[in-house]
Amino acid sequence: MTRTGALTRYHLELLLRSHAWLPPFLAYALLLVVGVPVGDPLLGGLGYGAGVLLPVSAWYVRGALNAEPPASRACLVAAAGPVRVQLGALLAALTVSLVLAAGQVAAVWWAGGAVAGPGAPRQPSAGAAVLAGLVASVACALLGVLAGALADRPVLGRPQYGIPTALTLAVLLLVVPVSPANTAVRELVSAARTGRIAVPWASLLAAAVLLAAVGAGTAALAGRRPE
Repeated sequence: MTRTGALTRYHLELLLRSHAWLPPFLAYALLLVVGVPVGDPLLGGLGYGAGVLLPVSAWYVRGALNAEPPASRACLVAAAGPVRVQLGALLAALTVSLVLAAGQVAAVWWAGGAVAGPGAPRQPSAGAAVLAGLVASVACALLGVLAGALADRPVLGRPQYGIPTALTLAVLLLVVPVSPANTAVRELVSAARTGRIAVPWASLLAAAVLLAAVGAGTAALAGRRPE
């Protein structure tokens, strides 16, 4: 665990120094500014922000995996092993995505108006809305990292297709009705209309289990391929 933590910090530094963090951040900020006008219902804005975070998180995985030059990565793999290197990159992308999730919830809370829409039969508390929005955003961040990890498999030898593949998988995870991300976002949008908030704990748990399984699987497969 100590070595994995050190590799995570190393990949975070690489991500920041390479400026690979900047394009997804700017895209996310722009989409939030366009999609969440000041004064809009808080729950609707939180649902939108959580949904957009999913492809952005997948993008960060691609940035973390590709931030290191091939020769340097080969040396790192030889020293620490491909499994730990892969997990370190995934955890680095997840860390950045979770920071974005917290920042997004805070920004939407600051800019939002009433908690629910004007037609809602009741207005829930802002605290309950923020908790539901944060849980949904974390679930979407987890699934975004999952999409980025999955995109590492079909595009071996074709790094130029990594980001489009990751974004496509992320959008699918967002729109497929059985996806935990789709469920979490739908619950927030529904709460904006009804005023009844259900914190999407089940979606968060499902996303965590899926990411743990897929992350471990892709890391194990990384150990079987030549770097």
